Amino acid sequence: MPVTFRKTIQLLIVTMTCSLLLCACTTPPPAAVDADPNILRVGVSPDAPPLIFKQNQEITGLEPELALALAEFLKKTAVLVELPWEDQIPALLDNRIDIIMSGMSVTLARQYQIAFSKPYFKSGLMIITKNLQKYTFITNRETAFAQSITWRIGVVKGTTGEAFIRQKSTGAKAIRAFSNQDEALQALMAGRIDVFVHDAPMVLMMAAQHQTEGIRPLPIMLNDEYLAWGLRKEEPDMVEAVNAFIDQAKQKGTLQTTIKRWIPLAE
Repeated sequence: MPVTFRKTIQLLIVTMTCSLLLCACTTPPPAAVDADPNILRVGVSPDAPPLIFKQNQEITGLEPELALALAEFLKKTAVLVELPWEDQIPALLDNRIDIIMSGMSVTLARQYQIAFSKPYFKSGLMIITKNLQKYTFITNRETAFAQSITWRIGVVKGTTGEAFIRQKSTGAKAIRAFSNQDEALQALMAGRIDVFVHDAPMVLMMAAQHQTEGIRPLPIMLNDEYLAWGLRKEEPDMVEAVNAFIDQAKQKGTLQTTIKRWIPLAE
């Protein structure tokens, strides 16, 4: 993590808060949508701002904006199908959706079940806490792992954050898995956990929304992760078409422009 990250974190938090007002929202349709060659059924779990979340009961964020652009590229109409996170891969395999666009990281376990598009964004895990002043000495991931023996660590069940922490912080004082990030954040603010480990974009958004309550991120990345879109392995033509969209968006610069609108510190 560059030194400039620490210096710009406060500006980033303000910028990310303002970004919520800049982009249009997308209203979700009913959860069940029949397969149609003219429709792109996009599986979403809108609980991960700024990637995907609800604002005034409408779904918005980076992923919905990219879903609309992808559907236009494919000459289809995007339909957002709201699902619990744990149902995303089953829904894809059961042909209830055509693609997962919901902040999913590429992992080996997931690659056994589904295909992934080319990664469109490099991310990672970060720590958020209510006691940042106690941890100013933590300047790298090694120090964080060493300090974890004193922490009650919160994670979201079924995420890469949970898998990572259970592997790397076996000596932690406690590891508590929550159903979603809101529950983990509430536990952090109530003092029931000391730190919460989650995906960097979500951590920064939580810090932006709760800075008056003293919620702050530690300005280090614990690992490197790559976000991509989930597809069925038996549909290589679809994978190729989605990759062609990503390549074109990168070449035109529209992908990076869209990402930076929602995640200002993105490289």
